[in-house]
Order: sequence, then C-alpha cells, then structure tokens
Amino acid sequence: MDKNTRKLRNQDINPCIDESDASHKCLDASSYNKSMCSAYFQRYKNCRKYWHNIMLQRRRDGVKPDMPTAAERQELLAAIGGKPY
Repeated sequence: MDKNTRKLRNQDINPCIDESDASHKCLDASSYNKSMCSAYFQRYKNCRKYWHNIMLQRRRDGVKPDMPTAAERQELLAAIGGKPY
C-alpha cells in the first residue's frame, strides 16, 4: 500500500473506516448504482462531520493529538451511548 492508502486505513487517523467500507460494499452489491446507497453515503458524511467537529474543538482546547485515537473514540462513543450519526 502506498502512504496515502495506509493513512486512510489507519484506525487512529480515520474514524470513519467502517462507514466508508459499508458504502463501498453497497456500491459493489448494487452494481455502482449510487441512488441505492444514499443512506450509506449520508452516514459517512455525518460521521466525517461529527469527528471533524471533535477535531476542531480539541485544536481550540490545545489537546494533542487533534484526532482522538481509536481507543479514545470508543470510550467517547460508549459514554454517549453509541454512534450519534
């Protein structure tokens, strides 16, 4: 894998791997008919928006790293009762 692909597949960097994989699976299953996968695309967009806002807030607060690690994200999601997106 090249550097960019490894970065996108890194659980600590990309919090929306599951949503991305689900949308790709939907596209594969529906012969790339995008209209059949709009719910998956929306879930991915919501995921990215949610974690982007978390990242911005952490930057404002001076918390490093900007993006919580995979373990921290699991704790955050468990504290609020699951994925809000």
